[in-house]
Amino acid sequence: MYLNFRFSKTLITPLIFLLVLVNSACKKNDPDPEPSYNTDQAYDLQNISYGTESQQKMDIYLPANRSSASTKVFVLIHGGGWTGGDKADFTYLLNSLKTYYPNHAIININYRLASETSPAYTKQIHDIQSALTEISDPKYNVSSQFFLFGNSAGGHLSLLYSYAFDPDHHVKAICNTVGPTDLTDPNYLNNPLYASVYNILIPGGIQNQAGIEEVSPALRVTAASPPTISFYGDSDLLIPSTQMARLHDELTAHGVYNQATMYQGAGHGNWNTTQSNDYVAKILLFINTYFP
Repeated sequence: MYLNFRFSKTLITPLIFLLVLVNSACKKNDPDPEPSYNTDQAYDLQNISYGTESQQKMDIYLPANRSSASTKVFVLIHGGGWTGGDKADFTYLLNSLKTYYPNHAIININYRLASETSPAYTKQIHDIQSALTEISDPKYNVSSQFFLFGNSAGGHLSLLYSYAFDPDHHVKAICNTVGPTDLTDPNYLNNPLYASVYNILIPGGIQNQAGIEEVSPALRVTAASPPTISFYGDSDLLIPSTQMARLHDELTAHGVYNQATMYQGAGHGNWNTTQSNDYVAKILLFINTYFP
C-alpha cells in the first residue's frame, strides 16, 4: 500500500508560488557570509567592528603570506585622557610599522570613551580584550602574539591590560609613551590639576582607594609581566615625572626586563629632533629583540 498524491493544475500553480515566496523570505533572513581573506594577499581594512557599539571599531593591516603560526600583531591604543582621541591619531605609526615590519599584522583600535557617568574602567579594558579576540578569529590567519603600543591614556591601558588582564600571556612586549602608571602617587593625589582624572577612570573617583590601586599598572606588576619600554619628559604638565620610576622600579624588583628614558626639557611626548631619533632607534632595537 502506498500513498498517491494527485494535484490538479489549479492547486499546483498556487503551491509553486507559495514555495517561491518562502524561499525568497529565507534568503533575505540569511546572515551575511563571513568575509574571506586570502593569505597570499595583503589587506588594509577600515572600521572593522569588534563590538556592537559605534566606537568599537578598528583598522587592520594584514600582510601577504601570513599564517596563524608566525604572523605577529602590533596593537595600537591611542591616548586622549580616556575621554577623547581617535585611532586616526596613530595612523602615522601604523604606516611606519608597515614599512619597518611588513610581515607583521597591525590593528589600530578605537574604544568606548569615558565620562564621569561612564568611567573608563573596566569598559576600556574589555574593549581591548574584544579587539584582540576579534583579530584572533581564524578568518584573519594571524597569531595571538601581541605587541602593545600605547600613548598617554593608551599607554596606561596597554600596561594595565598586559599586567593584569592577560592570564595566558599573549602580550609579548609593551611600548609605553607618557602613560600614567601609579594613581596612588602623591604627585597625582595632592595636585588639584589631576582631581578630575579619578572620576573619569573609576566609579567613586578619588574616594575609591581600592579602585585607584586596581587601575595602577605599577601595582599590578608580576614576575610574568612582559618586557616594557617607556618614554617620558621631565617637563610634562600632564604626567608627573615620578610615574616612570614608580613603574620601572617595580619591573626591576620583579626581574622583568625594562628600559626607561626621561627626556630632559620635554613635555607630553613632544620630543625635539635628537630625542625623536633616539626614541625611534630605541623602539626599533626593542622590537627587534623582543618581537622580531
